Amino acid sequence: MTSPIDLHCHTTASDGDWAPEKLVAEAAARGIQTLAITDHDTFAGYRQARETASSLGVTLIPGIELSAVWSGITLHIVGLNFDPQSAVIQQAEQSQSEARQRRAGVIAERLSKRIGAEIDLRAVELLAGGDQVGRPHFAQHLINQGHVNSMNQAFSRYLGAGKVGDVKAMWPDMKQAVEWIVDSGGVAVMAHAHLYNMTRTKLKACLKDFIAAGGSAMEVAYGQMDNNQRGQMCALAKEMGLKGSCGSDFHGPNRYGLELGVMPAFPADVPPVWSAWQS
Repeated sequence: MTSPIDLHCHTTASDGDWAPEKLVAEAAARGIQTLAITDHDTFAGYRQARETASSLGVTLIPGIELSAVWSGITLHIVGLNFDPQSAVIQQAEQSQSEARQRRAGVIAERLSKRIGAEIDLRAVELLAGGDQVGRPHFAQHLINQGHVNSMNQAFSRYLGAGKVGDVKAMWPDMKQAVEWIVDSGGVAVMAHAHLYNMTRTKLKACLKDFIAAGGSAMEVAYGQMDNNQRGQMCALAKEMGLKGSCGSDFHGPNRYGLELGVMPAFPADVPPVWSAWQS
């Protein structure tokens, strides 16, 4: 089903296929009334899309998806409704941008050694068009150079979890990421916790630390989440006293099977994160 609220999606400001203005226009066409562009480690997409959103009657919430590490595991923290003028969140964006630049250099070096041919980082940066460099840009470069035939092959061989191009060490710890969001007046949301391959005990320990740092919500309606995953995340949210958030995690047409605004129905028994600012 298409939800009137989508608080997790991506544009060309990070690793999405659509420019921010196009994504907002499509959201309006699909009846999405409240939208958060949550590009990886930047809120440039929000800045670019504000005027378009206003002209189309879409409520655009400031958003960002910060990469972080907890107990050696890379995870993502979504920040919502922060003050975009806050020096704290602007410092976070700069810090994450620098981390991504360092990470891109390491990925290029590792891929060059593994493939036996130089990976031209400048060519990868051109594919990003001046926005954040991510693994999909490296994947496209590998395709362009004939090293792989598809995005799926690039990730399964070189860029997916545990592969040579999966570089984690550049990110801040989860506590820092949460504090950046909270100190800038925003709400910290644990993104797609059902995808982290943690046991329930370990995930609860992670959420406990998340809450201690100031986190207050988790995604309970997400993209292609099935009924079992939805039920588990809803139960955890209620048990841990967390508000619920929802989002498609849309990156572009035919990307990961995710579509803008499409997600399971939001559970009636979990307080929605947007109640914090709608009130």
